[in-house]
Amino acid sequence: MTRYDTVLRARRLVTAGREQAGCVGISDGRIVAVEPLESGLEGRRVVELGEDVVLLPGLVDAHVHVNEPGRTEWEGFASATRAAAAGGVTTILDMPLNSIPPTVDVAALEVKRKSALGQISVDVGFWGGAVPGNLGELTALHAAGVFGFKCFLVHSGVEEFPPLRPEDLEDYLRVLRTVDGLLIVHAEDGDEIEQAPSAHSDDYRDFLSSRPRVAEDRAIGRVIDAARATGARAHILHLSSSDALPLIAEARRDGVRITAETCPHYLTFAAEEIPAGATQFKCCPPIREAANRERLWQGLADGTIDCIVSDHSPCTPELKRLDLGDFAQAWGGISSLQLGLSDVWTEARRRGFALPDVVRWMAERPAQLAGLQRKGRIEPGYDADFCVFAPDDGFVVDPATLFHRNPITPYAGRRLDGVVRSTWLRGLETGGAEPAGDRPRGHLLTRGEA
Repeated sequence: MTRYDTVLRARRLVTAGREQAGCVGISDGRIVAVEPLESGLEGRRVVELGEDVVLLPGLVDAHVHVNEPGRTEWEGFASATRAAAAGGVTTILDMPLNSIPPTVDVAALEVKRKSALGQISVDVGFWGGAVPGNLGELTALHAAGVFGFKCFLVHSGVEEFPPLRPEDLEDYLRVLRTVDGLLIVHAEDGDEIEQAPSAHSDDYRDFLSSRPRVAEDRAIGRVIDAARATGARAHILHLSSSDALPLIAEARRDGVRITAETCPHYLTFAAEEIPAGATQFKCCPPIREAANRERLWQGLADGTIDCIVSDHSPCTPELKRLDLGDFAQAWGGISSLQLGLSDVWTEARRRGFALPDVVRWMAERPAQLAGLQRKGRIEPGYDADFCVFAPDDGFVVDPATLFHRNPITPYAGRRLDGVVRSTWLRGLETGGAEPAGDRPRGHLLTRGEA
């Protein structure tokens, strides 16, 4: 009988789209076997998991702003990946902006990779950027291993990462079509936002009016038209407007290569409940009304929305302007990298979903989106990345327990279901709520090799 490096015996594990009992055999950091519990797999180390936990694949968060180098006071590789490990996330993909320099050419990519070396507790890959003037850089960045390219259709919030003009989308998509690259889009229309009332107070309703649904819907329509015209792949980031769901569904039926994600905060909070001056809730596009939130859940249920990612976008406390409570002046971004699994599970189980659904949205499909061929599943051949999750335990969010560099979060004081007991990276335990001091180092990932 084969003797594995490690065998995990789980009375509950999620594999092949369902929850069941089983044994997982691990050698050289990879899953080699998934067998029934009674199969008696042998290993140099055998770990018996209790009946109160479920073995999940390590989560893949494909939308994280690490901000290093350049804005490391906002976040950094050490703090972000430690928070990820504590939240059951074993792979993150870092966005190309908010760091300085932005990842818009190969030289900037190398700067970012060097910044991450020796700091990361989970695996890290990188998105490239698509900005005015770098059309000629895209194929070289693709060859250097970025997982795709992010663009904005509205001001990004930082001057060094300007938006594309909507009329330029087709040019960028045509170049990416030649290498089957992916364009991921912050889809809000700048003209619609300029014409909307400006945010000017501590009233969340004013801020919501300043980022109307029509701005998202119009921009998404333009992305779909450009993807249709070029045959290229496009992905809608952080979908907030449920009004766009029919557009996306129809485009897919027509064969357009379009996908979409949403985020835990859009599935949890409601505009009607956000207090005056609570700028920790500000993000762009914004958290919308309760009815909109429920339609996003329906979009997940019917497959129009592919996946859930954090859009972890932290900043320093001063930039949130909690002293003024002015939504116009506050930085837009929510920190939730460590909390996403528990938050989504809390809301999903209320609506009748099960853990295999959460795994599909937060592990399998983000990995598929990015082309991570060995991530997101508990199956032979995949990396032995796991989250040991106690779904019936719970906790109240205390910002002091978060590993984000600046633990400002709208989840403070909120009761969540599900506790990450431990996280495993390539067959070694990297920690849960209390990461081990000798936790294994993460790897830098390259498209085509992960």
